[in-house]
Amino acid sequence: MSTRALEWSRTDRAMAAGKLMLGWLALLWLLEVVDLATGHSLDPYGITPREFGELRDIVPAAFLHFGFDHLTANTFPLLVLGFLAALGGIRRFLGVVATVVLASGLGVWLTSPEGSLTLGASGVVFGLFGYVLVRGFVDRSAVDVVVGLLVAAFYGSILWGVLPTASGVSWQGHLFGVLGGVAAAFFFRRHRTPQRAPLTP
Repeated sequence: MSTRALEWSRTDRAMAAGKLMLGWLALLWLLEVVDLATGHSLDPYGITPREFGELRDIVPAAFLHFGFDHLTANTFPLLVLGFLAALGGIRRFLGVVATVVLASGLGVWLTSPEGSLTLGASGVVFGLFGYVLVRGFVDRSAVDVVVGLLVAAFYGSILWGVLPTASGVSWQGHLFGVLGGVAAAFFFRRHRTPQRAPLTP
């Protein structure tokens, strides 16, 4: 493969990752507009803990927010971390996000206070942070290690969000999101094909 072809493939991956994240964010903002226009009719799709019927809300809860301030706080980190994660391949990225959504949502369902209602993409944000942070070490990729270290330098302070220090904030979703992201780095790690030594006559 020529260097030019390789550059095009990287460009294509970046374009695909960018389009995916912009489309995702457009969906989140559209849903919040619909929620506001209908008197917050979508809020009940959040997760109420330890009610079996609420397990079906684990996925939709990750796409809904309590108002535009809540959504705005998640928008930029989701765009940046999602873009970096999606550069590794769209199918892999979708598997990572599914793992994070399930881990964060189940963690909230199991451990949140009785009678609480949790929704928002912050669990996904924390999960993508955990994934990008360790992906390079798992894949043994020097480039991704550097990316992970840069992400840690810029966003490392969000890890305070996994601690129960602020009322009204789902530290459970954050904590289990990070754990899901780290697990996803191992579940979807790249398997390198061992190079065979050339045979000589």
